[in-house]
Amino acid sequence: MSALRFASALSTDPEARVAEQRAVQQLMAGLDGAPDLLLFFCTHHYASALEGLGGRLTGATGARESAGCTGFSIVGGDKEVEGRPSLALWGARFGNGTEVRIEHLTATASSAGEVQFSGAPPVEQPHRAGVVLLADPFTFPAHVYLPELAQDLPGVPVVGGLASGGQGPRQNLLWNGGACLDHGALAVVIEGEVALETLVSQGCRPIGAPLVVTACEGPLIRKLRGSRADKVLFDLLAEIPKRDRELFKRGAHIGLAIDATKSQFGAEDLLVRNLRGVDPNQGAIVVGDDSLRAGMSVQFMVRDAATASDELQRLLSGRAAAWSEPGGQSGALLFTCGGRGAHLFRTLNHDAGAIQQHLGPDLPLAGFFCAGEIGPVGGQPFLHGFTASVGLLRARS
Repeated sequence: MSALRFASALSTDPEARVAEQRAVQQLMAGLDGAPDLLLFFCTHHYASALEGLGGRLTGATGARESAGCTGFSIVGGDKEVEGRPSLALWGARFGNGTEVRIEHLTATASSAGEVQFSGAPPVEQPHRAGVVLLADPFTFPAHVYLPELAQDLPGVPVVGGLASGGQGPRQNLLWNGGACLDHGALAVVIEGEVALETLVSQGCRPIGAPLVVTACEGPLIRKLRGSRADKVLFDLLAEIPKRDRELFKRGAHIGLAIDATKSQFGAEDLLVRNLRGVDPNQGAIVVGDDSLRAGMSVQFMVRDAATASDELQRLLSGRAAAWSEPGGQSGALLFTCGGRGAHLFRTLNHDAGAIQQHLGPDLPLAGFFCAGEIGPVGGQPFLHGFTASVGLLRARS
């Protein structure tokens, strides 16, 4: 494989054409040549300039393939620009041995409510491929699509996020090269000598002990360990420390075990879902997921800024021990929840800063604040909330 090179750029100029020019200049200086793949993320502040943005950026950089989407806040380098005009570019020169292919995916609902998807990630060698998925939350039900994708491409790492900033259908934008799209999703396939590695920080910690679901229906857990689920929950709340009880009341969560063979779980073993309420008439608790099954282990969970920060730092620290790529020879993409950032951490640049702190201050990084984050737990891709989902790219070992 010829020389591998990554670069990123960020402009916060309020004038669209100035932002484009400055970001392109910065990116090209870091790449020293046209990118094989250009990804870009921008806010809606640039209004009428957005429609032709993909074509202008693709032409200015000479990118062979390009894709992007809107976000209400943008990540570039170690900066998270929240709620202000911003444009981030991320480029890679893969050289020989790596292919990039992009497919526009669409979804159509039948009269019976079933969803049919058209298009598929153009993967030829699954064991050498990774997928970056950018989707519109109003016209593409990613939570329905991802289980199908996991069946079609088992073991293929998938990372990405739902475009944000728009308040309804057709308000978010996706770009596939020069084509500006207001619906569906883009599957960016990177296949060959460059590996896509993933890191998903859900920002929760377990409380109490793991519990086995003994009766459930749809999103309802009726019994845990043979007892009414609401009673088990209330008994737990009476036993845990006051601080955890307060956190749980402000934002109740439950972790669903992915691996049925395990009996002890860390945060990374559990798929975090919202606990939507209690149905006292049925003695049930209502979970924001309908994939429950009898025999599944679950664990109640809490989230706060300290927990979310500690988990991300821990995951990055573990990855840093095996990360020795020189600046520019690896790259990273960050898809973080709009509920994180300064709203959660009371400080700017938390997630982006942590990534560069652990993996290198020169690591080219870009991304955006999502309406839902995509990343694997237990080897399967899921749609998350309040999560930092990170894609790391470097030469395949």
